[in-house]
Amino acid sequence: MTAERDEFLTGGMRPHACRMCGTKVLVKKNSEKHTSIQWTTDAASSCPVFAERVAEGATSALLDTCEHLGDSIAHAVSDGTLPHAVSDGTLPHAVSDGTLPHAVSDGTLAVADG
Repeated sequence: MTAERDEFLTGGMRPHACRMCGTKVLVKKNSEKHTSIQWTTDAASSCPVFAERVAEGATSALLDTCEHLGDSIAHAVSDGTLPHAVSDGTLPHAVSDGTLPHAVSDGTLAVADG
């Protein structure tokens, strides 16, 4: 894989554990409506929702993401632990205290308290 393609596919991905089941994925929140998720395990083995759907005959590769995972990612964005990418597609760097800025409703970046 070329460096440019690798950066396109994995750049800015952040680890995230689902608040419901603990399944770990890599996530990049590109915009309010665009989220990139890279599963780091077999979804049907690690996510109970995917396991149930596969047991019912679905193919995991054709399933939309788990609703619990989507809610967990939305929560992480709202509390500032998972930042939005900025306008050029990159993610902001941590500030001196280690917190990450996140996009707020007016499109600017703010640092979560905490």
